[in-house]
Amino acid sequence: MRLQLAKKMKINEAKAYVAEKLGVTLEELCDVVTMSEIREEKGLGLAHVEPCAEANAGMAAKFKIQEILDIKINSVEKFRERAGL
Repeated sequence: MRLQLAKKMKINEAKAYVAEKLGVTLEELCDVVTMSEIREEKGLGLAHVEPCAEANAGMAAKFKIQEILDIKINSVEKFRERAGL
């Protein structure tokens, strides 16, 4: 959804973009098990893990997502602004 809005992409274009940035196929992108492994490996956080768990990095995960996908995430930008980063 974020890419559809930020980069004005259609859903299939957005999926292809994310798959390319993550280095996976479209099939792997839709596979829950594969994506859980990739998200953990790349430090992108895990949605199904309890909030206090180490694997679910919260804001750090958002920073990594912004970096890897080359997109702007408002909460990351506001955090940087307020933290003086």
